[in-house]
Amino acid sequence: MFTKSSIRIFITAAVLFISVKANCQDKVLSLPEALQTSLANYGTIKAKTNYVLAAEAAVKQSQKEYLPDFSISGQHDYGTINGQNGAFYGFRGLNSSSSGPPMENQNWNAAFGSLYLANVSWDFFSFGKARERIELAKASRSQDEADLTQEQFQHQVRVAAAYLNLQAAQRLTQSQERNLERALALKRVVVARAKNGLNPGVDSSLANAEVSSAKIALTRSRDTEQEQSNQLAQLLGILPQGFRLDSTFITKVPVVFAATTNSPTEGHPVLTFYRQRVKVSQEREKYFRTLQYPTFSFFSVLQGRGSGFGYDYNELNTQAYTKSYREGIVPTRGNYLVGVGLVWNLTSSLRIHQQVQAQEYTTRGLNAEYELANQRLQAQKNLAENKVQNALSNYREAPIQIQAASNAYLQKNVLYSNGLATIVDITQALYTLNRAEIDRDIANTNVWQALLLQAAAAGDLSIFTNEF
Repeated sequence: MFTKSSIRIFITAAVLFISVKANCQDKVLSLPEALQTSLANYGTIKAKTNYVLAAEAAVKQSQKEYLPDFSISGQHDYGTINGQNGAFYGFRGLNSSSSGPPMENQNWNAAFGSLYLANVSWDFFSFGKARERIELAKASRSQDEADLTQEQFQHQVRVAAAYLNLQAAQRLTQSQERNLERALALKRVVVARAKNGLNPGVDSSLANAEVSSAKIALTRSRDTEQEQSNQLAQLLGILPQGFRLDSTFITKVPVVFAATTNSPTEGHPVLTFYRQRVKVSQEREKYFRTLQYPTFSFFSVLQGRGSGFGYDYNELNTQAYTKSYREGIVPTRGNYLVGVGLVWNLTSSLRIHQQVQAQEYTTRGLNAEYELANQRLQAQKNLAENKVQNALSNYREAPIQIQAASNAYLQKNVLYSNGLATIVDITQALYTLNRAEIDRDIANTNVWQALLLQAAAAGDLSIFTNEF
């Protein structure tokens, strides 16, 4: 049984839940908020951010490559030391390093032994290999950073375009709702006049058809709105939901359109990315060239060795060894070695030459892609300028069309109510008014779409966002 207090608590919780849900649904999503949300949530942005962090780690790793190798090792062994005169090659390291006197017959005397080793190896001069390896890593990091920047820029452009598209779809839905209201109002007038014998019955059928047409147009408009809402949710990196957008700006013209330039700015994120790709290829050329030169290395070894076999162990004294583990692993001999070495594969220059040449062709190809991207941005800039002029022209013309269509509809409606116009006249006026409202909504949105296209071509999104 529920008590009064438990029922009161349940009702209070339900009211709070409904109010919170209503507040979430009523919250207006502004364009700046949409842009920030998309940068924080979108998967591609997250992925390329991690690629930048990986490139930064690669730079640090390449810088530490110049440090000398310092290795220590130790081993305890148990085995025989039968020696044999003869030559052999330790092919791929598959041999043992047992050392002992060659004897007339095989024996199986075995003892413990040990080896302790400290080794330093340092490629102290390699004609710039280490330096170029670091520069290549830095160039790769800069490329990943530029890739992230241009992805953020292009994604913000996509989000802004989706925001405007949804804004337009919502306004078109509102226009279709008003059109349906007018069609229903017309139907009521027509039905009333037909019942009173003032108009033929066929007018009722035409009015019903007009209402059905308005309902179908409204359903299509809502379907488009839902598609645009789903697209915006995907770009924001959130679950699909209904959005209430900021509509205060859509009915006005941007205060100042961006000043036009002869060419896209050199700092355009897309062009910067393509330039970094060229730079990485050039750095790779430089690094490949260093591979044909020799490497000078410094090395040193400090060694301690223990053995259970005595110094006098030979064919005449095969008992000069011990089975003691402790005596076998204690080092009794030591050696050190210091040296400088040179390694130079004289045939490598033949291979490196072709490798460098292949990279040079790659650089040329990347330069061609850069020029193509620059041409596309230039074409986009010219297109944006034309769209701005056309959008402004339609924006100025739309109110004239709306006013004329509204007057014509009002006139035909009055004439029909007084029996001075036919149903065809008023439905034609109704269609004209609906088309004028749609043209107005599209013209308003196209002004902002043109400004967005201009900002995208210039590589500066603030041209667009500063208007909010």
